[in-house]
Amino acid sequence: MSVRATIRGTHTFDEILSQPRCWRECFRALAGQIPAVREKFDAPAEALFVGCGSSHYIAQAAASGWTHLTRSEARAVPASELLLFPELVLSNEHARRPILISRSGHTSEILKAAQFLELERNIRTLAVSCDAHQPLKEISTDSLILAAADEQSMVMTRSFTSMLLGLELLAASVAERTADSESLMRLADRTEPLIEGLRARVEEFVASHDFADYVFLAQGPFYGVASESMLKVKEMSCSYAQCFHTLEFRHGPRAIVGPETLVTFFLSETGWEAETEVLEEVKGLGAVTFVVANRADAAVRRAADFLVVWELDLPEFIRPAAYVVAGQLLGFYTGIKKGLDPDQPRNLSRVVILNDKV
Repeated sequence: MSVRATIRGTHTFDEILSQPRCWRECFRALAGQIPAVREKFDAPAEALFVGCGSSHYIAQAAASGWTHLTRSEARAVPASELLLFPELVLSNEHARRPILISRSGHTSEILKAAQFLELERNIRTLAVSCDAHQPLKEISTDSLILAAADEQSMVMTRSFTSMLLGLELLAASVAERTADSESLMRLADRTEPLIEGLRARVEEFVASHDFADYVFLAQGPFYGVASESMLKVKEMSCSYAQCFHTLEFRHGPRAIVGPETLVTFFLSETGWEAETEVLEEVKGLGAVTFVVANRADAAVRRAADFLVVWELDLPEFIRPAAYVVAGQLLGFYTGIKKGLDPDQPRNLSRVVILNDKV
């Protein structure tokens, strides 16, 4: 049954499929915002990406891309770590430029982090959000707003990819890497024709399999994508899911592998040989494997039970936003199969607002 024949998950479904169109709209909006912000990064400083939940996983991916594109230091931390252990996060007098990520701009921990940095530590912050009318923008010194990426669904999908791409575009602008900026803007055109085919394949794969455990593995720029894909499966399908660096999976976690385990690999080209060795090992242990890559050789095709090959003629650090679409679809269709509503995951709210004890 097509998801369009149901009520469950229609917002999430539409928002996943709308991503390439949304990226184009966000890039048009950012063209007028980035020039005023980029000059704030002229002086050497560590980029400190701060978020909660999916926004923290944006921070992980964005920090990796920032280091690659600007050749300067970048780090990702949860807002809670900054609030509870500030001296570990701000451990020296090193100059830093915090970038605070929040779809709504209302999340309690990110607002407290902004107040702490701006008012207590006198450190200027940049807010990145999808809502033009929210308190985070008012507290922070600067802001980038991607209003087109906001969602009706509770879970983040297009807001995740759009804010990640927006931060990568900022990094390319700061580094004056025009070719990378142009590559980012081509991503929508390269991926849009492929997403519908991927959607149908993931729907069929989920319908024909049942799993007790979900594992997501990646290295480098794709680790934040693996983390976010793990969270999508948890949120939308209430399934047990874990995330590890690919080579770390050998060091104990692979004990869980069996035919009831789906292991998803986001393969990099930089670490291709080492990562594909783990793929072959895991397949040999009896796992079902779900592989997302930009290319595939014969060994990968043999070891992959489900294979997504993007074949994007774009730099590796431009691709993570496309890769996460596979994880979003996996979470969505697993939730639908279990009779759940991905638009309304249980025990969750769209914005986490806490009391003052954070």
